[in-house]
Amino acid sequence: MEINPQVTTLLRAETRLGEGVFWDAAREVVWFVDIKGHFLWHYDPETGGNVRSEAPGQIGWGLPTEDGLLLCGLQDGLYTFDPQAQTFTRLMAVPGEPTGNRLNDACTDPWGRVWFGSMDDSESSASGRFYMFDRGEVRPAGPSGIAITNGPAVSAQGDRIYFTDTTAQKIMVADLSTSGVGEARPFVDTGALFPDAYPDGPIVDAEDHVWTGLYLGARVARFSPDGALVGTWAMPARDITKMALGGPDLRTAYVTTATKNMEPEDYAAYPEAGSLLSFEAPVAGVPQAQVKLG
Repeated sequence: MEINPQVTTLLRAETRLGEGVFWDAAREVVWFVDIKGHFLWHYDPETGGNVRSEAPGQIGWGLPTEDGLLLCGLQDGLYTFDPQAQTFTRLMAVPGEPTGNRLNDACTDPWGRVWFGSMDDSESSASGRFYMFDRGEVRPAGPSGIAITNGPAVSAQGDRIYFTDTTAQKIMVADLSTSGVGEARPFVDTGALFPDAYPDGPIVDAEDHVWTGLYLGARVARFSPDGALVGTWAMPARDITKMALGGPDLRTAYVTTATKNMEPEDYAAYPEAGSLLSFEAPVAGVPQAQVKLG
């Protein structure tokens, strides 16, 4: 079922590769990044105000921590960001990561751990994999041998985790617990449904359905817990990277978009490309845990 929601352009950020959108319930703001622009943004829905902070490299995500900072994934490792001082501080490298890789997407789980992926910055070599950050320690966890990782996304109960292999047009799922993650198994072959589009950042809503942005697809898609397509929501931008469910009732969808693969003629068809978009979702999101740094 194709749905054409009323979409609002919140911020014409002109992102080359908007990503990592996240609802910060404590501050009541939206965080997102422009990976290729090296920017961390935050947007205040109440006032419409926004701040763009320059990162010291390509930045894939920023997630709020329990002590008021953000934990951020950059090309050369993990950093903390202080919103008051507007400063980035390098925390650690990710052991074993090739120099041509960068960090791309991430989420928290109910225990304050961070799950994130790496990828080849040229998007060609299958050198990416997934990791878990747990109170100051990083270890490989989840699939490997992937050119473009996206996600992960964790269910509300913390019993399942979803991993996206964007190039292969597949979303995988694995069992999750406090003790570890199980073997990833197929969840959705999005290529069979959207052959010309690629699954990007996933999230899980309060009904345990999985949403994904569709890069080159001009829409977001929602899947049931058993992997059946429930519907798609059309967007006024072609390259949809990720969405988050936020606002007071967690029903406002915030959507990031990209422009880096667009030609001049594409902008006429998709004038909102590079913007932060929003629409009202039919279901609430899931409260996101803050990162436990130590």
